[in-house]
Amino acid sequence: MRVIGWLCVMVFMAACAELPRGAAVDKEILKTSSDVDADFAIYPVTRAFLPSVQSWPSVGDEQYSWIGASKGHNSQVISAGDTLNIRIWDAGENSLLTGPGSPVADLSGVRVTGAGTVFIPYVGKINVAGRTPDSARAAIQNSLSEVVPSAQVQVTMAEGRMNAVDLVGGVRAPGSFPMPDQNFSVLSLIAAGGGVDTGLKNPQIRLVRGGKIYGTSVDRLYENPNRDTRLRGGDKVIVEADERYFVSLGAAGSQSLHPFTKDQITATDAVAILGGVNAARANPKGILILREYPASAVRPGVRGPRQQRVVFTLDLTTADGLFSARNFMVNSGDVVLVTESRLNSARTVLGLVGSVFGVFNTANNLGN
Repeated sequence: MRVIGWLCVMVFMAACAELPRGAAVDKEILKTSSDVDADFAIYPVTRAFLPSVQSWPSVGDEQYSWIGASKGHNSQVISAGDTLNIRIWDAGENSLLTGPGSPVADLSGVRVTGAGTVFIPYVGKINVAGRTPDSARAAIQNSLSEVVPSAQVQVTMAEGRMNAVDLVGGVRAPGSFPMPDQNFSVLSLIAAGGGVDTGLKNPQIRLVRGGKIYGTSVDRLYENPNRDTRLRGGDKVIVEADERYFVSLGAAGSQSLHPFTKDQITATDAVAILGGVNAARANPKGILILREYPASAVRPGVRGPRQQRVVFTLDLTTADGLFSARNFMVNSGDVVLVTESRLNSARTVLGLVGSVFGVFNTANNLGN
């Protein structure tokens, strides 16, 4: 009789009190979805559903465009702010440019003006911007030929601000780098800076040009040479860690914030990153991905969800669910919730009942 009494007490406790557990059961979260005034929508992730969700807006991370590779001059091109060293040779007697015993006139440190010109004595202003050093040499010599027919010209240049690019962070040696030619590319600049810092997870490239920001990842540049865009003077290149993340909760291998380790993270990747599911507690049919869309995503005429708040459900016990999870992309800021198995509460009750029997038997033995 005492055993029956104890069992009745335990059943009563289980019925009247919430048993301790680490996560919600899927029905607890999804039970109100069918209400007329429900403020969230549920979508099972299946093969039939994937084409629809792939056309919905991405959320949680800013989308950047990128500039494809192109070809430029194989030599330097003079820009405003560059400095030219001009050497003029004239062997003629009574030269206007050279003195007695010296056939050379050096014009050192001649700065190219904002208008793209340099001043040459007896000739005036000559436009050199946009020319290669050799083309500028020919233009200066041609202009001098009218006053100094025997003059020969040499031109070298030192790059100014408009012929240099900045490499900011994420590399071993950031700084300002002169452009050796007009085919100086993003990867060439990173190499000049000593390479990407190995401590960065999924390093991202940000190219700042003319008040606009372009973006891609280092891995994409490595994999596709057609994305290795050439730089322009004044560009700023930033190398930084991927700031995107997702959160895992519930009966997962770990409850934490997980940074993106590659450009695209699938639901299968996310489950692996969070350490899988707890075999003793988790419900493999109840993996939920919670996401919130902007109001613009649910406007008429826009392909998107029915509600701003969306719960995607994954069933990892079927082939369709497993294959679909491999093709469902996790967005930055998503919450991956591994729900508790409904059998776990039953296990808890049975464990408590077993404990009661153990206590009862011990008491009986002591009494005897």
